[in-house]
Amino acid sequence: MEQHVFSLEEANALIPKLELIMGRLQQRVAELRRGIDELAQQTGKVAGDLTSSEIIELRPTLRPAIVEVEQLLGEIEECGGEFKGLDLGLVDFPTEINGEPAVWCWQFGEKEIGYWHSLHEGFAGRQPLSERRARATYLQ
Repeated sequence: MEQHVFSLEEANALIPKLELIMGRLQQRVAELRRGIDELAQQTGKVAGDLTSSEIIELRPTLRPAIVEVEQLLGEIEECGGEFKGLDLGLVDFPTEINGEPAVWCWQFGEKEIGYWHSLHEGFAGRQPLSERRARATYLQ
């Protein structure tokens, strides 16, 4: 299946939905982290070493949070965005800039997309749109 190439307007139109998803995702992950940390203390294991199935087996009350996190990540994917991590709250959207593959880079809390980067640069290579807007031809 061919990947959708987003115009800036298409990607920006998804931000209100993404803000809701990411807000809920952060809440549920915080709940999970607390529960997993408690479980790790009780079992003497390192929290990061516990598998999902171990967590569910030892603490079945965490199952709904795990399921919801998976569903929320699926919703981001269904939008066409690529979830890049919860700590920074990043979602990338495939695009083309000057005929080259790139991504619009949105961070939770930003009201609109203000950055882009090439496929290989990642978050550290984010460039403000304002610097490129005059020179770049990207999909509108």
